[in-house]
This record gives sequence, structure tokens and C-alpha cells, in this order.
Amino acid sequence: MTKQSWMSMLWPAFLLACVMELLVFALVDPADLHWRGESIGLSRQAVYTAAFFVFWLTAAGAAALTLLLNTPSARINIRED
Repeated sequence: MTKQSWMSMLWPAFLLACVMELLVFALVDPADLHWRGESIGLSRQAVYTAAFFVFWLTAAGAAALTLLLNTPSARINIRED
């Protein structure tokens, strides 16, 4: 993949992760999060950070799949012997 391909995938994913972070944490307080009935035991900042990277990776995965599906089959099926 070229630098342009990476940036065309990661930059929109970053922006979407920012928007998702704002929307989710406008409705959810990280201090109120529980896992299996117990508090998760992380600071608010740790929850914000982890959630941001989860959102970013999810959006980047979707963008990568879009790039893969838009790649011509001749470019994917190049055989190098």
C-alpha cells in the first residue's frame, strides 16, 4: 500500500473516531460503566482513550475493506514467481 492509500484510510477513520467519541460520551459517563456487574475500575481518561482507539480501529477496518473492494482484480491477482 502507498502512503496515499494509508492516509486515505486513516484520516477519515480518525475524524469518524472523533465524532463517535463525542456522540457516545455525550450520552454515557465512563464512571457508570460496568462489566459483569462490577465497575470496570479505570479512570475516565483511560476509558476515553481506549474507546477512541476502538472507534478508530473499527473505522480504519471499514475503510481498509472499502479500499480492498475498490482495488481492480488485476492488481490483486498479480503473480510474482
